Amino acid sequence: MKVADAMTPGSELVTVSLPGSRDDVLEYLQERKFSSVPVLGEGGGYRGLVSRDHLIEHPNEDDLALVMREVSTTTPDATLEEVAELMRSTESRRIPVVEEQNGKSLAGIITITDIVRTIARGNIEADVDVRDLCRDDINATYEGTPLPVAEREIGLANVPYTIVLDDKGEMSGMLTEVDIVAVARVVEGEEDAGAAMAGDDEDWKWESIQSVGNRYIPTRNVEFPVEPVSTFMTENVVTISGRKTAQDAAKLMLSNDIEQLPVLGGGELAGVVRDSHLLEAV
Repeated sequence: MKVADAMTPGSELVTVSLPGSRDDVLEYLQERKFSSVPVLGEGGGYRGLVSRDHLIEHPNEDDLALVMREVSTTTPDATLEEVAELMRSTESRRIPVVEEQNGKSLAGIITITDIVRTIARGNIEADVDVRDLCRDDINATYEGTPLPVAEREIGLANVPYTIVLDDKGEMSGMLTEVDIVAVARVVEGEEDAGAAMAGDDEDWKWESIQSVGNRYIPTRNVEFPVEPVSTFMTENVVTISGRKTAQDAAKLMLSNDIEQLPVLGGGELAGVVRDSHLLEAV
């Protein structure tokens, strides 16, 4: 199966153009629930991608050119097996598709979701058990954790989710980057960098990593509500048994519009399988 058979064609893509700002991208990510937006140059040629994790990783950057990232590309004639390997080797969730005759012409984009869809439909052989694909190094957060702290923790863990635990250490929900971006807002103004740090007697204090003394600096940042994770998490978490196949996992991810599934073994949480893990079954 070729990339051209599974990709989203360029005519159906929402794009942003240079010059531009992060506000342009944030609007699409929040209102249309996109995970990334292709960036075009002034002449209409492909320049790069901006995704939700890029914005979270660079909260102080406003210029679109500075939060944009160049990523590997593929062509319409490449096979899905080739692009799956490219995604694994580059740890990319989406690969822009450019015309062979003109490397700057955006023909479309192929994402992990596109490959998951082909797995779910049986267009790719993927008869592998979920227990052989999932990871047992689970990222978890207490349900009373303030959202800004959980957002930082997710970033440091370098995963797009966290399993939420209650007072008994049992799973009570799941929080994802999608949930966080949905309630983020861009703020601008002035901030006293020295006085803004939490006091020693405040709960959930992070170490001072950017204090520059008691002076005012102009800021433009992404702000998150301070309510606990339990306010924003998904409570009815969709799970899967480790004995199910990659195709079963793909179907569940698509039908529930999610990117990861907690894996149960013997009724206990045994791991998490992400859509990116399904690439190993291709």
